[in-house]
Amino acid sequence: MEKEENKPLSLPENACRELKEGEKYRPILSPEKSYPEVTVWSVTIGLVMTVIFSAAAAYLGLKVGQVFEAAIPIAILAVGLSGAFKKKGALGQNVIIQSIGACSGVIVAGAIFTLPAIYILGLDVNFTQMFLSSLLGGVLGILFLIPFRKYFVKEMHGKYPFPEATATTQVLVSGESGGKGARTLLISGLIGGLYDFAVATFGSWAETVTTAVTHWGAVVADKAKVLLKLNTGAAVLGLGYIIGLKYAFVICCGSFLVWLVIIPLMNLIWGGSVIDFMGTGITETIGEMSPDMIFKTYARHIGIGGIATAGIIGIIKSFGVIKSAVGLAVGEFGRKGSGKQENVERTDKDLSMKTVVFGIVITLLVIFAYFAFGGVVNNIWQALLGLLIVAVIAFLFTTVAANAIAIVGSNPVSGMTIMTLIITALVLVAAGLKGNTGMVAAMVIGGVVCTALSTAGGFITDLKIGYWIGTTPAKQETWKFLGVLVAAATVGGVMIILNKTYGFVGDNALVAPQANAMAAVIQPMMNGGNAPWLLYGIGAAIAILLTVFKVPALAFCLGMFIPIDLNLPLLVGGAISWFVSTRSKNSDVNAARQEKGTLIASGFIAGGALMGVVSAILKFANVDWYMTSWCEHYGEAIAIVPFALIIVYMICASMKIEKK
Repeated sequence: MEKEENKPLSLPENACRELKEGEKYRPILSPEKSYPEVTVWSVTIGLVMTVIFSAAAAYLGLKVGQVFEAAIPIAILAVGLSGAFKKKGALGQNVIIQSIGACSGVIVAGAIFTLPAIYILGLDVNFTQMFLSSLLGGVLGILFLIPFRKYFVKEMHGKYPFPEATATTQVLVSGESGGKGARTLLISGLIGGLYDFAVATFGSWAETVTTAVTHWGAVVADKAKVLLKLNTGAAVLGLGYIIGLKYAFVICCGSFLVWLVIIPLMNLIWGGSVIDFMGTGITETIGEMSPDMIFKTYARHIGIGGIATAGIIGIIKSFGVIKSAVGLAVGEFGRKGSGKQENVERTDKDLSMKTVVFGIVITLLVIFAYFAFGGVVNNIWQALLGLLIVAVIAFLFTTVAANAIAIVGSNPVSGMTIMTLIITALVLVAAGLKGNTGMVAAMVIGGVVCTALSTAGGFITDLKIGYWIGTTPAKQETWKFLGVLVAAATVGGVMIILNKTYGFVGDNALVAPQANAMAAVIQPMMNGGNAPWLLYGIGAAIAILLTVFKVPALAFCLGMFIPIDLNLPLLVGGAISWFVSTRSKNSDVNAARQEKGTLIASGFIAGGALMGVVSAILKFANVDWYMTSWCEHYGEAIAIVPFALIIVYMICASMKIEKK
């Protein structure tokens, strides 16, 4: 027994593949034993991480529109601190630190995508409104996700890649166990981190390579609006490896449809026309726009329509899961005592359904009171409509957010929020709420939904990490609420400080790109404008056709919505994964190569995420080491060389497995 306990920890062989009939997954921490999880150490460090990363993510997100994922850097810091302080039984505690700390990224994403739009529209929002929108949305996201935990993390075992959860789990396990796995992770983390840091901080080479770098490519982009773009980051490449070739290919097919077919066709058919679907005052013809501008103004909305429809189709398909979750809640209310929970393994225990249902009811009542008496709407009827929008959309699209995270590690929350804002605006205008008051109400309601979906999507990652390692879900679920509370307070305070310091409108203001997009959608609708229904309809039709032909519609439509430069490297990473895992006739060697490649990919993601935080801190401190002229003249030409080198490194290092 002692010998077994001293063995280096590693994920079981069947952690990332589908289970055979009768096979069971056994996590690293035995379900029959108890381990330190929730301690003064884990909760305190988790909350400290929440405050630090909430502030950093809010600034960076409002500055450049990118909210870095906090889970991996927090996992790295948790492992480092546990080792430095020689904590015993640190693995379970580190999961709790990561789970609490990860509240920062999801709450920030929910808040900064919507609430700054109120400032942008020239209106006002106070700390209480920001805090309550983030807090109530976060709490609702957790409660709505809990009934679906077993479905996503257990019943769908091996069917989804869970790229971010995979990388974070590898960090936690390798950091705890040491050995060759930890060494591989450390080396690849250093390579990926320094690589991405060189790009983001120094501009040593271009972050994105485009076909427009050549003369003929620039001509084709200008005249035919055909443009391809490739992000050369190590972290995105690693993400593609873990996602795998199947889903990466489907995602890229969505991008190819938009960038190689739809955008050129729009230019060919309406090139000389000014088309303003939303009444936002567009004056440029499509022919005068760049492919990027056509994508942002028109084509991306096709992706939004596709995601919404694919989500609805997914909801219909998973009706049985929703029904069983509701049935479980009803059944538990009909029993006396805790009943079934007493016979459930530690690693499968959730908060009781009674607690979840009561929590949802109380949260919805507080949301109603907030809308009715917190200055959000004018009367009880409008507050009831707002509550109905929040409850229905947040509940239904919780599964969509979790599904997207499970497939690509990226939550299309901004797309789902735009759809929510449009629905909200239509309902509120019909109820007589227009103008400035209507815009504030729509943004606050949208903020609650956005935060709920962001939190639900992020939390499924935490729960999958816990499932692989073997922690207690109920403890993760309970202490997640405290993380949301602290993150909501931090984000509200930081946003007010940033508004007073920089502002969101005018010279040298924070750009807040997502919030600007939300403002552009909501303003015309509250003043008699319209939504791009034709584009949404095209996206919906595409999603339906994909479903008929049994193509994963959500993954395809995510590709239509996410910029192509972030999708193409996923295909490269997926191709590497396929290549290294199919070269040998020995299946054991192929599996070992695949596993080592996963460690390397996780290192790339972890290193890139950690250095992203360092770059954000440098930007916050106004440290500018960027070689602008160098990058402008030579960046794209040079970028392909280091990108090729890390591809070669990933392949060679993964293939370096001795035959057994």
